[in-house]
Amino acid sequence: MARVAGNFITLIKMEENYLEVEFLQLQNEQLDCGAAHLQHPLSIKNPLKAKPILIEKGLSSVAVSSVNNHTVVFLGTARGQLLKLNIRSDLSIGKRELIPVAPGEPVHHLMHFDPMDETYLYVMTRYQVSRVKVATCDQYQSCQECLSADDAYCGWCTLESRCSLQQECVNSSKSLFWTTLSSGIQLCPSMNIVPSEIHVASKAQLNIGLTINGNVPQLMGREVHCVYGNGEKMPATLYENKSSQSQLVHCPFLQKNKYSTFLLDQDHSVLTVAIEVLNRLIVWGNVTIYDCARTGQLHTKTACRSCLQTKWACSWCVSKHQCVSDRAECGSAIINDIPENFTQCPQMIPKYITPMTTGSIRNIPVSLINSELLEHSRLRCDIGDHRYEARWLNHSMVQCMGVGLSTSNRSQLFTIHLSLSGEQEKFIDNPSTTSVEVYNCESGSSDCSACWAREDQGHQCVWCWSSQSCKLRAECGQIQENCPAPEIQQMEPLSGPVDGGTLLIIRGRNLGRRFSDIVEGVHIGEVSCIPVQESYIISKQIVCRTSPADGEFSDSVRVRVQEEGYSKQRFSFLLPEVYTIYPDRGPRAGGTKVTINGTNLHTGTAVRVTVNGSKDCTDLKRTQNSISCVMPALPGAGAAIPICVQFEKKYCVSRNMTFSYRENPFIASISPNTSYVSGGRRITIKGQRFSLAQSVLMVLRGNGKAQSVCVVESDSLLICPSPAYLVSTVNVDFYINGIQYQEAVTLSRDSAAFTLQYYSDPHFYRKEKLIKHHQGEPLTLVIEKIQDSLNLAPEEYKVMIGSFPCEIYVVKGKIHCAVNVSMESEERQLPVIVRVGKYNETIAMVQLGESEISIVVSIVVCVVLLLACAIALVVFCTKSRRAERYRQKTLLQMEEMEAQIREEIRKGFAELQTDMTDLTKELNRSQGIPFLEYKYFVIRTFFPKCSIDYECQTPERFQQMNSQSSVAAISRGPPEIHPLLQPDWKVPENCRHNMEEGISLFSLLLNNKHFLVTFVHALEQQKDFAVRDRCNLASLLTIALHSKLEYYTSIMKDLLVDLIDASASKNPKLMLRRTESVVEKMLTNWMSICMYSFLKETVGEPFFLLLCAMKQQINKGSVDAITGKARYTLNEEWLLRENIEARPMNLNVSFQGCGMDSITVRVMDSDSISQVKEKILEGFYKNVPFSQWPRVEDVDLEWFAASSDSRILRDLDNTSVVEDGRKKLNTVAHCKVPDGASLAMSMKDKWDGTLGRVKDLDTEKYFHLVLPNDELVETKRSHKHSHRKKVLPEIYLTRLLSTKGTLQKFLDDLFRVVLSIHAVKPPFAVKYFFDFLEEQAEKRGTTDPDTLHIWKTNSLPLRFWVNILKNPQFVFDVEKTDHMDACLSVIAQAFIDACSISDLQLGKDSPTNKLLYAKEIPEYKKAVQKYYREIQEMVTLSEQEMNAHLAEESWKYRNEFNTNFAMGEIYKYAKRYRSQPFLH
Repeated sequence: MARVAGNFITLIKMEENYLEVEFLQLQNEQLDCGAAHLQHPLSIKNPLKAKPILIEKGLSSVAVSSVNNHTVVFLGTARGQLLKLNIRSDLSIGKRELIPVAPGEPVHHLMHFDPMDETYLYVMTRYQVSRVKVATCDQYQSCQECLSADDAYCGWCTLESRCSLQQECVNSSKSLFWTTLSSGIQLCPSMNIVPSEIHVASKAQLNIGLTINGNVPQLMGREVHCVYGNGEKMPATLYENKSSQSQLVHCPFLQKNKYSTFLLDQDHSVLTVAIEVLNRLIVWGNVTIYDCARTGQLHTKTACRSCLQTKWACSWCVSKHQCVSDRAECGSAIINDIPENFTQCPQMIPKYITPMTTGSIRNIPVSLINSELLEHSRLRCDIGDHRYEARWLNHSMVQCMGVGLSTSNRSQLFTIHLSLSGEQEKFIDNPSTTSVEVYNCESGSSDCSACWAREDQGHQCVWCWSSQSCKLRAECGQIQENCPAPEIQQMEPLSGPVDGGTLLIIRGRNLGRRFSDIVEGVHIGEVSCIPVQESYIISKQIVCRTSPADGEFSDSVRVRVQEEGYSKQRFSFLLPEVYTIYPDRGPRAGGTKVTINGTNLHTGTAVRVTVNGSKDCTDLKRTQNSISCVMPALPGAGAAIPICVQFEKKYCVSRNMTFSYRENPFIASISPNTSYVSGGRRITIKGQRFSLAQSVLMVLRGNGKAQSVCVVESDSLLICPSPAYLVSTVNVDFYINGIQYQEAVTLSRDSAAFTLQYYSDPHFYRKEKLIKHHQGEPLTLVIEKIQDSLNLAPEEYKVMIGSFPCEIYVVKGKIHCAVNVSMESEERQLPVIVRVGKYNETIAMVQLGESEISIVVSIVVCVVLLLACAIALVVFCTKSRRAERYRQKTLLQMEEMEAQIREEIRKGFAELQTDMTDLTKELNRSQGIPFLEYKYFVIRTFFPKCSIDYECQTPERFQQMNSQSSVAAISRGPPEIHPLLQPDWKVPENCRHNMEEGISLFSLLLNNKHFLVTFVHALEQQKDFAVRDRCNLASLLTIALHSKLEYYTSIMKDLLVDLIDASASKNPKLMLRRTESVVEKMLTNWMSICMYSFLKETVGEPFFLLLCAMKQQINKGSVDAITGKARYTLNEEWLLRENIEARPMNLNVSFQGCGMDSITVRVMDSDSISQVKEKILEGFYKNVPFSQWPRVEDVDLEWFAASSDSRILRDLDNTSVVEDGRKKLNTVAHCKVPDGASLAMSMKDKWDGTLGRVKDLDTEKYFHLVLPNDELVETKRSHKHSHRKKVLPEIYLTRLLSTKGTLQKFLDDLFRVVLSIHAVKPPFAVKYFFDFLEEQAEKRGTTDPDTLHIWKTNSLPLRFWVNILKNPQFVFDVEKTDHMDACLSVIAQAFIDACSISDLQLGKDSPTNKLLYAKEIPEYKKAVQKYYREIQEMVTLSEQEMNAHLAEESWKYRNEFNTNFAMGEIYKYAKRYRSQPFLH
């Protein structure tokens, strides 16, 4: 009996008994309950009792069928699905299968089997009737799969060889034609083959016998064939079997030439044999073809053992050293010539061999067993790649004569094999791999302890006193027996709990020769640390577990071997304490992220947070004062669950800390349940206990995934914007705190309680597309909407006319839009945009007409122009009269100019003699070098346009500064934020899987050299593939292939060969001169990667000193804050051609609120206030990277003129001077700040909105030191400034020489390092690439040395070094000002001229940038030529050495970049030109 009650169903099976039923008189109260509606009111005196088989929520209907002695139940659900259950005879539930019918619609309680075909079930929902097939048996491919599916409807149709319904199988009612679930898997058709194994060399097999078992109909009288795996088909002979139900079949076997071929690494092949009836294979089996001789050939080093251990019937013939299938093939009567098992095989036995020193020669004994028959055979020793003579000492001992082995490694094992002399690949078994160790004392022993430790390994190595290195005992004159004290270089962690248990890792040198040296020698103060033997690395690493301490303290770590060594770092024993947990409640499903507050929570190596003593709080992260983790699920938990925090697996440190598990949030409904494909519709989620949710995601599950973040409005309300999706009905899942929401009782984990119907976006229209509107008048529009099923509410519409919102109301499906404000806009046409969620549609344009006011304005403008012309005429006449007076004044100024020229020349001469030596004394060499990390260097070099320009950031960015924050907290942020540096690839979640799979396949294509080379050439042939695109593609390829630099190098070389071939027909000297192709940018990137270590370790210091010297020399004189021109410079265009009277002065400055000591700063009294701030910040932050400096605009400078009088100094204030209509920036002299004054710098509480960056000020309104000197401005200057002295600007060019002389030493040091070869770090990449160029030149018959010189120059100095010289921000975290950039351009030009082969023809009219270093260029040219010559004389690098170097560089900087993003960007180029032939 099946009964549906409410929303639950109970299945009951009644026993065979009689029910006592009688008609009773119903009372009135029973009639009220509905009993009167029964046709025959009944009542049972003794009610039935039964135990439910299944209780499930959400059921609506039931249908039951009895099939093949099984009961199958179909249950309709409220979600439009059928749950199919197979009930076994013991009332247990077998297979559960969920069949979709109409998702989201409940199944009607009436379900009926088709009376014409009971394999179909009619199911009705609200809007449809479905004819559902009760089983899909054809999905199972074998009899075992069919019966294992546990589906009573399915069985195996033998003669059709398929899984089917009984009605679909021919003759299924007959015995043996159809195997049911009740029959069991053991009755599936099968067969045995005799013989099942055949030797390939045995006599040809004529027939094989087959015994067919299982449910197979009688084959006698049918046409039966034997079908082999190679396609051969032969008629079969059947025999009657009276002894059993099995059927006997004989098949002719294949001829030998049709046997299956063996695979290279196999000694057998498997041949399939099948029985065919009515052109269908009904049963099949296998015959194995094997070859004993091949077994021995495949395992040459253990031929005998492998032969006797194989599962085939093989024997080993000792005298012939051959594996045979028949003992008679040996043809010998010698005892033991045919071993019975593998233990009797002649074989080498392991024996300890004393290690050999590298390069030594000695005889090596080798032991054998079962070798009596081989005693008179000539043997040979094969050791490594060498072969040596072997001599018999006795029947069980052989000696390898004159063995000499070498290694450059610390030690190397060389395997010893014995083979028959003169025989190819005939080895005596070596099952235990006998080997000899060869060691090199000079390799792998960097300190004394590591060297002496080798004594325990049998190495004759000692530590030499004179050379302080490890050598062979015979090669050392003075042996150092006692090693120096242990040297502790690093240890971690630096703290641990006082209860001990912390695993302390100590790394360094001379940390013991063996574990026994340090087993009791590690202490922290007086507290011992017990070493762990498994983690001990001789001389290099000690891992110990701390013992408990009496209390908190800090001390050095002490390691004693023969002497004691102390760590520079101190280890602290701390007492961790826990105070609170927040939040202290969450749902039972888990996922709540909690924060545990306390002190010293960062201490130790292992921390564990347990919940209720049984489950762990996961995703644990900790700082000094907090631990954050995610709470686990605890379904049966209630309030006040204890939380325990354990350090180092010790006791809990919690103070009665508890967490309350509450009932999970409950979702009752979602409304509306429709959305448009663009998404953004507000979906309201109603339910309970949403306040427990920290995060809620709504996830669509269908063809791809899409999700959106929900907002918790209240404890019973969520708002979720619908994500964009396709037109379909999709299931909706909710993830609360990262855990998928599940109802209390669910039908299936794959079923969804909620669905969302997606329709096409709404469509709006208006017949009149252009609407004319006059400004100042009200505007009302009527917008019509095409009917759809979205049922949008009026508040979901939003209409905008340009930037003006429109008030709307909906009447009978039409949107009425009214704008009651004046629409004033510079644009004459404004779009009318209707917005619904994320969907926008422009339906019309509003054209704004001119108002009457504009006509009046036009008339007024014309009148004003006429008046202006009249005034201009009067002014012209006046100026003509002034011209004569100006000529007389000019004669007087020329006399004053001559006197000023004499004075300037005297000053320039003095500067040349004094400033050259001052800078070297003042330069601070203690300043640290702020190198950029490798990943930032790569990004700035590869993508120079993508680097963040911090100087362009506006002051508004700092309006939100906290007044309590310290100076260190106000920094410019990380050097770079670039998608290639992001750990995650930001792609839409609904297409992430497809994109990742596509990128993976595209990556495989890029790893095909032919494809990649063709891909690059094809892109370069496109007309719109600009130089910028080529450089970008090259950089993206470099990032994508960064982990495979060897492959990247081979691609680059192939492309370079093509480039050389292309340039050979033109002018070969122009090759690599510019970056106009992909491979030229690839070469630049390749040089940058390979030269980074050399740049950082060798060139970095002299380059940074040059930059510091240049900046300090520039700041020694006056610098115009607005124009950037300076008294001292290398570039004529940036020279301050005025005689500014300025004197140096010292200021005593303190930085309030940052805890820094006061400093003395040298400034010029002509400096603006911003320049003074820059110099002060440089003094305080001289050892801090520039990206961490505060900005000048973020600090205030206060001058304490007296004890009670102070003043904030600013560039512009009420006291600023105005000249010629321009306001002059305040200087130190203008503010009357005396020498030795006390100033205080502090961070601004908030941005005061005053002045931004000084250099961005308008020169038409402001100036600092000098006014603009163009002719137009000169004519406008007032008479009061006519007395200023004028001088020829060229006389100030001597200042260029002064600056050059001061910086000359630093420049010479830099060029000397760049153009020299260092023995420690030789330039492998340079040598490798120059050899490649020479090889290509030789292949093409290019003998001109100038051409080769130009190729080398274009590939290294001009392509790499000039780029670095002009862009120091690629290497260092420093500020590159415009003035410094101009000076570096002059230095870079000098370097370019030094690398040129042409002689410079200079004269008086030549640019000063070339004249400045004309004297030094010849010496620099000699250095360049010497450098090229030394590179050519270096030892040639092999491909293996270069590949090893490149692989090391790849491994060193692995996982630095987001290669998925790079692949995606490359794919965009392929997609853009997908119509081109190369992509088809």
